[in-house]
Amino acid sequence: MIVTARLTFSAAHRLHNPKHDAEWNRRTYDKCDNPAGHGHNYFLQVSVKGRIDPETGMVIDLKRLKDIVNERVIDRVDHRNLNTDVDFLHGIIPTAENLARAFWHQLAKAIDRGELHEIVLQETEKNSVAYHGEDER
Repeated sequence: MIVTARLTFSAAHRLHNPKHDAEWNRRTYDKCDNPAGHGHNYFLQVSVKGRIDPETGMVIDLKRLKDIVNERVIDRVDHRNLNTDVDFLHGIIPTAENLARAFWHQLAKAIDRGELHEIVLQETEKNSVAYHGEDER
């Protein structure tokens, strides 16, 4: 069984790799390299996989899952600059891919029922990434 919670947050970021010059960053990130940054209204889906507990009838209590996601991720990134204001993102280019992987790191060990199965981060109406902890297995 897979149980999914969907939460939202708003944040700003700039896609920029300081190891490269301005031209490389413009070619690679286009308008997302704006020095002033830009923002998104993100949707974050967190899915937990496990067996249904016969005592509770749940894999994980959805309220508990949302509390974990809020505490470990949402409260730390909402209305923040992802490049400068979030400790667990320091030194990471805040692409959707890197954010999903960083969120996985924040959540995997905190899930106390079942196991983290998937994180889907929707950055815009048309763009999203899905991460299954591939680097972690």
